[in-house]
Amino acid sequence: MRRAFSPFNMVSVALGLAFLYLPIVILVIFSFNDSKLVSVWGGWSLRWYRALLDDSAILQAAWVSLRIAFLSACLATVLGTLAAFALVRMGRFRGRLAFSAMVYAPMVMPEVIIGLSLLLLFVAIDIDRGFWTTMLAHTVLTMCFVTVVVQSRLMWFDWSLEEAAMDLGCRPLRAFFTVTLPLILPAIAAGFMLAFTLSLDDLVIASFTTGPGATTLPIRIYSEVRLGVKPEINAICTLMIAFVAVIVVTGSLLAKRYGAAETEEPRAAPM
Repeated sequence: MRRAFSPFNMVSVALGLAFLYLPIVILVIFSFNDSKLVSVWGGWSLRWYRALLDDSAILQAAWVSLRIAFLSACLATVLGTLAAFALVRMGRFRGRLAFSAMVYAPMVMPEVIIGLSLLLLFVAIDIDRGFWTTMLAHTVLTMCFVTVVVQSRLMWFDWSLEEAAMDLGCRPLRAFFTVTLPLILPAIAAGFMLAFTLSLDDLVIASFTTGPGATTLPIRIYSEVRLGVKPEINAICTLMIAFVAVIVVTGSLLAKRYGAAETEEPRAAPM
């Protein structure tokens, strides 16, 4: 039997983790750099975090990105969950193949094509590009990921629990909110966090669908990086990394706590 932790495997894992996370660590460290040059270390300082408070353009772009990400993630979570239920509960209905293709298309289609098609749509129906068009575009992008996450949970869901609740007098809607929804809530939360992160990170689709007064943080950073990396960019990126990390850790702890409580309930049940 081969050793799982052989030197080759450990070196491979270390190199993979370094490739993924070392640039992020370097960015976080240099956000505390006192030097004006982002590539020259000048000592530890909070100078650029204080300067960030006076950079209204970046702060406004970050606030726009957070609002768009939250609203699009909420809408994508609702629509993606409904799509997952339709694909799992309704069986092989007429048009299922076309419906599945439309739901999963954004996962495999290049973002340039999605952004251009949405731009042509908004121009054709004469909608001014701005905050809401970007939010709708991000909903289109992220809904399919929510559908995949929730559908994978529903595929292994014990529907007899919902049927038992209805046998005991629950209406279908009440049985859903009382039995089904709490059991699939971790998958829905995971889909929401995935949609929120994807929206917060998007640059290509937002560049096609945004307008005056709705500049997102990735677009602002990209436009400023072309003229040179400012130390304030390292600071705002570090804050966004910390924000997303807190959300992910909190969600993981809640899911772990929920899973532990779910496994303990049968043990406490009377014989």
